[in-house]
Amino acid sequence: MKGFLSLLLMLVGMALWGCATPQQIELIEREQRRLRVENAATQSEYDGVRSTLADTRANVQQVQEELGALKEKVEEVRYQLDRQLGQSAREGDQRVKEIEARIAKVSSELQAQGTLLKAREEELKILREAVKQAPGSQESAAPREGATSSELIREKPSAESEAVKKDYEVAWRLLEKKDYRVAIARFKDFIRKHSQSEYADNAQYWIGESHYALREFDQAILEFDAVRRKYPKGDKVPAALLKQGFAFAELGDKVDARLILQELVDRYPQSEEAAKAKQKLKALES
Repeated sequence: MKGFLSLLLMLVGMALWGCATPQQIELIEREQRRLRVENAATQSEYDGVRSTLADTRANVQQVQEELGALKEKVEEVRYQLDRQLGQSAREGDQRVKEIEARIAKVSSELQAQGTLLKAREEELKILREAVKQAPGSQESAAPREGATSSELIREKPSAESEAVKKDYEVAWRLLEKKDYRVAIARFKDFIRKHSQSEYADNAQYWIGESHYALREFDQAILEFDAVRRKYPKGDKVPAALLKQGFAFAELGDKVDARLILQELVDRYPQSEEAAKAKQKLKALES
C-alpha cells in the first residue's frame, strides 16, 4: 500500500512537471507489476483466511450441534436411569412384600403343622390308652403284634366253609405283613366271591383300615362308610364310625369328625368305640 502511494505521488509529480524519462517510465511499470503481484498475493491470502474462517465457523456449528445432540442423549439416559432406578426400587419393594408374605404363609403352615402334630400326639395317647384297656382290640390300622391269622379268624363264631375261611385268612396275612395294596385287592375279591359271608363286613372294614394305614384318608372314609351302608347290623359299624371320624380329623375337617364321632356316641353309647370317640371329641375341642 505504501509503494502504491509512492508511485501515485511520482506520477502526480511528473504530470506537474511534464518531464518523465523512459527510465522513469520503466521503473514505474516495474513498480506497477510488483504492486500487482503483491496485491494478488494479498488477495489470495485474504481469500484463504476467509475460507479457513468459514470452515472454522462450520466446524464450530457442527460441534455445537453434536454437543446439543449429546446433551439430549445425556438427558434421555438420565431420564431412563431415573425410571429404571424407580422401577427397580418398586420391584424391590414388591419383592420384599412377596418374601414377607411367604414368611407369613410358612409361619402359618408351621403353626398349623404344630397344631396337627399336637392333635396326633393326643390321638396316639388315646390309642395307647385304648390298647392298654383292650389288648386284643382290632380297631387299630394293623393287626396286634403276636396275633395269628387263626386267632383273628375266630373274631366271631362262624359256620363258614374251610374255603371261605382260607380266602379270608390269605387276605388277613397280607394285612398282617402290612402289604396293604395287595391286602385291599384280596379283601375286595373276598367280598366279590363271598358277599353273603358273615366275614364280608370285616373284609370291608379292613379295606378301610388299609387305606387309613396308607394315609389315603379320603378313600378310607368312603370304605368305612360302606361298612355301615352295606352291613348296618354288622358288629364292625362302631369301629368303622370311629375310624371314619379319625380320618376326617386327619384331613383337618373337624366339623364332620365331630358329627361322626357324636353319632357313634349316640348310637352305641356302651361300646368301647364310644369311649374312644368321647376322648377324641375332647381333643378336637382343644
